[in-house]
Amino acid sequence: MFATLKTLITGANARAEEQLRETYSIELITQKIREAEGNLKAAKLTLASLIQRQRAEQRQIETLQTRVGDLMARAGEALEGGREDLAQTAAQAVAEMENELTVRRQTLDRLEARILQLRQSVETASRRITDLKQGAIAARATRREQDIQRRLRRHTGGDSPAEEAEALISQVLQRDDPFEQGEILREIDGELNSSTIADDLADAGFGPRSRSTAADVLNRLKVKD
Repeated sequence: MFATLKTLITGANARAEEQLRETYSIELITQKIREAEGNLKAAKLTLASLIQRQRAEQRQIETLQTRVGDLMARAGEALEGGREDLAQTAAQAVAEMENELTVRRQTLDRLEARILQLRQSVETASRRITDLKQGAIAARATRREQDIQRRLRRHTGGDSPAEEAEALISQVLQRDDPFEQGEILREIDGELNSSTIADDLADAGFGPRSRSTAADVLNRLKVKD
């Protein structure tokens, strides 16, 4: 039983997390892009530092090469001048500088390899962030369209103000005409008390009318004239 409850709770948590991510997907996309931009900025700073070290090593190598060339020339002149002791000192200095040059060239090679690799990573990350930003724009447009579609579905579902207004109009138009209803009631009452029968006989010329008509009024006016 506990295993089943654990499974149900895990499933409920997963669904809740999925729903939360769906609700705040645009905000999450924006945050992830911001984090990616932060990582890219840090990578650029590291790349700049490596390039700076590379240039410094290159300058040191060029300086050492210049010093080696100068000492070699001076050592040669010392040998020609019979100063082997000075030539020996210069040769020792040249040997140390050549060893330093070897180490610095190895360091420079490693820096160049790291710079090349990091530069490629920075370029790839930059292109990816550009694509992500375009995707975020498309996602926002899609979300706006989805929101509009949801509102339209609510309107067509019968719970919108427009649907309520249409229902009220239909209700008013379908109501019975009170004037016509009154006329029908009078006809019914007349049929019940037989007054309409007497009027029908009077119209046919049998007996007086029970009520005045427009023809009666006109006849009285003609008699007066």
